[in-house]
Amino acid sequence: MDTHPAFRPLRPLPNFIFMSRWLQAPLYLGLIIAQGVYVYHFMVELWHLVTGMGTIKETEIMLIVLGLIDVVMIANLLVMVIVGGYETFVSRLQLQGHPDQPEWLSHVNAGVLKVKLAMAIIGISSIHLLKSFINAPSLDDKTLLWQTVIHLTFVVSAVAIAYTDRLTYGPPRNSFGHG
Repeated sequence: MDTHPAFRPLRPLPNFIFMSRWLQAPLYLGLIIAQGVYVYHFMVELWHLVTGMGTIKETEIMLIVLGLIDVVMIANLLVMVIVGGYETFVSRLQLQGHPDQPEWLSHVNAGVLKVKLAMAIIGISSIHLLKSFINAPSLDDKTLLWQTVIHLTFVVSAVAIAYTDRLTYGPPRNSFGHG
């Protein structure tokens, strides 16, 4: 029998606590279903764009395309949360050597995931802000101001998260061995 601490069976209470991580699995399955809803929404908007291309004005085309980009960015965010969160908090996916393994997954941890999520939220917020600026004539100044303040809050928060992560874990290592 292997007496290495990593292979020693857990006592009942620590084992129960450790197994509780599987309670998150249904949450990730729910996010997969939500991603399916976004795929449906994307297809509906794409169909609207294609069927109306002869009658839709350029500004509306731009808004629809920005909406499609927004859906894609949210879907990317969902993939990061589903795959990265499951790998970090529930169980390994055993993707080592798989040709489709996302590059970022090989070095994912809670800190990296937080920074990636913050950057994705900034991207999504940027698309919403751009859509608002394009629609500026139909919005009041107070709405535009608050959307800008909220976006800048996301930016400042992401910088703070990245800075805190860097203080905690040090500078990221790259493939050239610097930093």
